Amino acid sequence: MTVIPNTEVQTSKWRAIVLFTLAFWVSGSLLLDLVIMPTLYATGMMAAPDFATAGYSVFWIFNRIELLCAALALTGILVLRNTEFFSASSRWVVPLSIALLVVPLVYTYALTPEMSSLGLPLNAFDTVEVPTAMNQMHMGYWLLELLKFGAIGALLGTYYGNQAK
Repeated sequence: MTVIPNTEVQTSKWRAIVLFTLAFWVSGSLLLDLVIMPTLYATGMMAAPDFATAGYSVFWIFNRIELLCAALALTGILVLRNTEFFSASSRWVVPLSIALLVVPLVYTYALTPEMSSLGLPLNAFDTVEVPTAMNQMHMGYWLLELLKFGAIGALLGTYYGNQAK
């Protein structure tokens, strides 16, 4: 009868946690970016005066979920790094995971509150216009999204590369 060492069992649990966390995070982000927000835009909700409040509520919840995913992925990668699941050539997985934690922190505490404050109507009789600063923030948001998708893709590629070994 063979006995599986405890560290091997723990490593396999953390492998699954990291994989499912990154997959859930990417799928949730794609759902928000490619389905929910375009649908809201197409239905005309973005032109409504109360859209900033509704958008802030959606992103408030999603940003907290992203923070949890980033923290869980970073924890799992730190555990796997200490169990030598990742090869010595993949020294960049920890800094990449830290960068993945920074992205939702920027969303949560800088970008989302600022975008919401720009969109809040202060006068109910004014017409709704998108401020120019909002377009610049949208550009920053999409750049951070590309960084996030690239980092998650690189981590998943490294994960699967080490899984095959």
